[in-house]
Amino acid sequence: MEKHYRTCHLCEAMCGLEITTNQGLIENIKGDKNDVHSKGYLCPKAVALQDIHEDPNRLKYPVKRTEEGWQQISWEEAFDLVEENIKRIRKNHGGDAVGVYTGNPTTHNTGTILYLYDFINSIGTKNSYASHSLDQLPQMFVAGEMFGHQAMFPVPDIENTDFFLVLGANPLVSNGSIMSTPNIGAKFKALQQRGTKIVVIDPRRTRTAQAADIHHFIKPGTDVFLLLAFVHELLMHNWVKDSHVLEISDNIVGLKELVQGFTPEEVSQIVGITAEEIKALIQDFVKAPKAIIYGRMGVSTVKFGGVCHWLINTINILTGNMDVPGGVMFTLPAIDLLKALKKEAKQLRWRSRVKQLPETGGALPTVTMADEMLTPGDDQIKAMITVAGNPLLSAPNSNELKKGFEQLDFYVAIDIYINETTRHANVILPPAAALEVIHYDFALSIVSPRNIANFSPAVFPIAKDRKYDWEILIELQKRIEQGNILSLKLKHALLGWLTAERRIDLGLKIGPYGIWGGRLFKGGGISLKRLKKQVHGIDFGAMQSCLPKRLFTKNKRINLIPLEIIKELPKVLQALEEKRNDQEELLLIGRRHLRSNNSWMHNYPRLMKDGDKRCTAMLHSEEAQKRGIANGDWMEVSTNVGQIKIKAEITDEVMPGVLCIPHGWGHHDKHVHLDVASKHAGVNVNELIDHSIYEEMSGNAVFSGIPVKVKVFAETAS
Repeated sequence: MEKHYRTCHLCEAMCGLEITTNQGLIENIKGDKNDVHSKGYLCPKAVALQDIHEDPNRLKYPVKRTEEGWQQISWEEAFDLVEENIKRIRKNHGGDAVGVYTGNPTTHNTGTILYLYDFINSIGTKNSYASHSLDQLPQMFVAGEMFGHQAMFPVPDIENTDFFLVLGANPLVSNGSIMSTPNIGAKFKALQQRGTKIVVIDPRRTRTAQAADIHHFIKPGTDVFLLLAFVHELLMHNWVKDSHVLEISDNIVGLKELVQGFTPEEVSQIVGITAEEIKALIQDFVKAPKAIIYGRMGVSTVKFGGVCHWLINTINILTGNMDVPGGVMFTLPAIDLLKALKKEAKQLRWRSRVKQLPETGGALPTVTMADEMLTPGDDQIKAMITVAGNPLLSAPNSNELKKGFEQLDFYVAIDIYINETTRHANVILPPAAALEVIHYDFALSIVSPRNIANFSPAVFPIAKDRKYDWEILIELQKRIEQGNILSLKLKHALLGWLTAERRIDLGLKIGPYGIWGGRLFKGGGISLKRLKKQVHGIDFGAMQSCLPKRLFTKNKRINLIPLEIIKELPKVLQALEEKRNDQEELLLIGRRHLRSNNSWMHNYPRLMKDGDKRCTAMLHSEEAQKRGIANGDWMEVSTNVGQIKIKAEITDEVMPGVLCIPHGWGHHDKHVHLDVASKHAGVNVNELIDHSIYEEMSGNAVFSGIPVKVKVFAETAS
């Protein structure tokens, strides 16, 4: 029997695990009681690491698609095929004819995150896309405009707050997105016991809403009006508090004019919360010694997601709740990813060819990927590279995007599965995964309420003829990168020498707690060697006040009213007038589940025991009665771009006027090799989403507040 200590990489919580193995087999996975961060807590996803490791559908060697089906090939043949075709297409059509899409798991994989930017830059294309433009791009874009860096997220210091206002987020299920917090339910209870008030605003009574002191339903897509009324009240009643952050904020003078007219009385009917309730909420927030307003996916994937996140940041600044304990603060992780990606954290440098959507952090919005594949002309995408992604289930207008993938000249996927997207690939290159790889959480360390570090060795070795993700990326880069031959040889030699562990070691040593950083003459510091000895991790302490030093703006000041926001606000005012008209159709929203993460956890038996019950359409009894729908009936849900058939789940968990369907399902494709997922197929809600509707400031997809038509499916009715 052997015990291994490891950080779970399946969501944002970074829970510590104790994994017991016996002769190469997993005996048990449980929470590590001594982990400095999670202290023994784990969610149901952690035990699925065994399912991932043992999954018979997981690819371990390269395969190519032939007329007879998938054929296993050698790594050399696979790399040769990719090199030959990428070079051919780039020679005939230019660098932008090669597209790249990176999925959500890239953020959770150490090797990928270390080598991905170098690899994408080596391709020489502007047609790079990423899954973050399907969820959090508005939050990133606003951080870039206000603080100078897209990854400079204000993180709630919830354990020290007196008032926690949550909009469009479900942290008891997400485990604290952009505030990595294991066992957040217990933390909520502890907060409430000492008098902290928790208020949730959401169109659905989520698990978080049920645990809150107060829950207000809000009409989908109207958060922006509520937030504008919030700022209006702060300014009209002189409730703005002096603070060091306010002193370093520019352009505050014009704020009052921008929010003029957005009174609680004006917005109340539109948002579905009375003016009296809005005023009481704001007053309670202002009276609290320390308060936080926090918004996540529900306020990102709407028409004015960027304006929402700007308003959330602005409210925290105006009320004196930024960069102070009990408010929102900024992390200082052991490996400072923000500094490492400083050159990459640019935006608005170029725009997409067809829709003229803006670049952010080197990537274009995914909503225009299908356009760039299907619209003829110079720089049309002819070849595609995907890394750990399944956009045919994750992106809007799936059927249109499918047409784009079907007409590609060449497509290579770096992935461990033949899924709904990769089944169109010519070649699939599968890296080692899960318990076979080392792990250090670069990305999530920058959104943790405590500054922590933890290194996880691989639990199991891989065979010599298999590859790690960073080895695949380096080999492809060597073969397709263009430039001076001598310079490239030196660069590639350095890349090969700088293994993942060496990069981690270097990052730790030069970091704020490293032996070459601020701690050299203060009793030592950390290195990878020293971190490895601390199997339960190191806690460097709580977030500290760090502004203006931590800002990435050139003048070290906060741009309180970015120009892009000023351009958007007239559109918000116009939308306010349009919203006055009653909406007969239901408005679509999504939902999270604790045993799932987007589209990539449906093939694991431990997480799919209730799989058949999870992909349903929730609607209120009032709406069901109007349409003659009974619980369990099959319904037809349609929009201008598609229709789906799905079972009705009648519940008062959602407000009237709302239809709630989870995304990431729809595993019907007979060409997909996902045995468990196919038995619990569900339906793909993104077949309903129009990719021509998007958040205009950043180009993020709009999934919430979409009008849908609902009726009993004909066969059910008969």
